[in-house]
Amino acid sequence: MQVNSKEYQEHAIFDELTMNAKFYDSLSFSTMHWVTQGVSSLLNMDTYIFSSIQGTLESIFDVLKRGRINDGYALLRKYYDSSIINIYSNLYLEDHFSIDNFVVEKIEKWRRGTESIPGFGTMSEYILASGKVKAITQLLYQNGGFKNSGFEAIRQRCNDHTHYLYYNTLLLNDNRVYINERLKILERFRNDLREIFILHLGYLFYMNDHYMMSSDYMDCLECGEKPDEELQYQVAPFVQRIFDAVIERYRPDITKAIKDHSKMQLS
Repeated sequence: MQVNSKEYQEHAIFDELTMNAKFYDSLSFSTMHWVTQGVSSLLNMDTYIFSSIQGTLESIFDVLKRGRINDGYALLRKYYDSSIINIYSNLYLEDHFSIDNFVVEKIEKWRRGTESIPGFGTMSEYILASGKVKAITQLLYQNGGFKNSGFEAIRQRCNDHTHYLYYNTLLLNDNRVYINERLKILERFRNDLREIFILHLGYLFYMNDHYMMSSDYMDCLECGEKPDEELQYQVAPFVQRIFDAVIERYRPDITKAIKDHSKMQLS
């Protein structure tokens, strides 16, 4: 399979990367006004995490279009890391923020660049041990932990490509080499990308269901009008579209868990 073949260049992953990047762009903008409790920033801390992820997905698109699947996996690992950091930081803030602990130092220092965030393993263990997101964890990690899970396999594939652990992964960065299974590997990349996307959104919207809110409620307030009470539960169209296209299609159990936990009017 050659990179310049129609089958490769028109693979479904490219439309999905574009869709996902646009979603994060919209999410970054729509969540900007929500103040993050536990840090000193006036703007929502997640806003810039979402826009950074958007950039990573656009970079994945670019390198995959050039046939650099190996580099794509290195960037996929970055996306995975960003998703776990986002989930962990939200969960840690929720666990430690209070009137007596108005600024949560661990996350505030990370935000200011004076202290690094814990490693991937530590953050994953924290998430998996949390009772607050247990409903999502049980669906995503059906064996009860990261070890021997599908996500461990994804992480290992990312590491294999990032560190050139095998010669055949190195070859996947040369777009002039004919590789018979290139399309099969690209399809596996697509599946890995989707799993991380669902993991991120599953935890995120379970914890922060207000992130799904349509702008109509805030628009009314800004115009000096009293919005209908039910309007605060209206889901933004771009959020509903991503649920319809991805989460409900591939993991309806995740959609159900979020709907059962929230008053937001997901269809």
